Amino acid sequence: MRIDEATEADLPAILAIHNDVVATSTAIYSDIPSTLADRATWRATRQAAGYPVLVAREAGEVLGFASFGDFRAGSGYVATVEHSIHVRADARRRGVGRALLSTLPDRAKACGKHVLIGGIDADNQASLSLHAALGFERVAHFRQVGRKFGRWLDLVFVQKIL
Repeated sequence: MRIDEATEADLPAILAIHNDVVATSTAIYSDIPSTLADRATWRATRQAAGYPVLVAREAGEVLGFASFGDFRAGSGYVATVEHSIHVRADARRRGVGRALLSTLPDRAKACGKHVLIGGIDADNQASLSLHAALGFERVAHFRQVGRKFGRWLDLVFVQKIL
């Protein structure tokens, strides 16, 4: 498995993973699928800011993707970014998420960042455990801040000081 910068040719695979996560899980608090144009804009915006958009690739196939973006608007938050990682359903539990997440702290430091944050659905024990294993600290638990699939969702914030 290799971790590479995403190219335009990777966007259909990124879109497929993103939309599958939207349709089947609470990892993204939205029920609206993205379009290829949405993902292209997302990638271009991240890259224009100097932020990575990464893919995990094996045998030429995209298994997952990761990136980070600004945490909040305002100059006081300039050193903090929030990341996202999503793995193709049939590639989970094979180390793809770990490989992607492991690259992000150094990438964030190279961008002059001080804190890397993740927002994780409270029921996503696999992601919470992975983040803990890689040195992220659980710092907040927001109750019933999201809604999907007819139920309220809790959001956990984790952070790693770089």
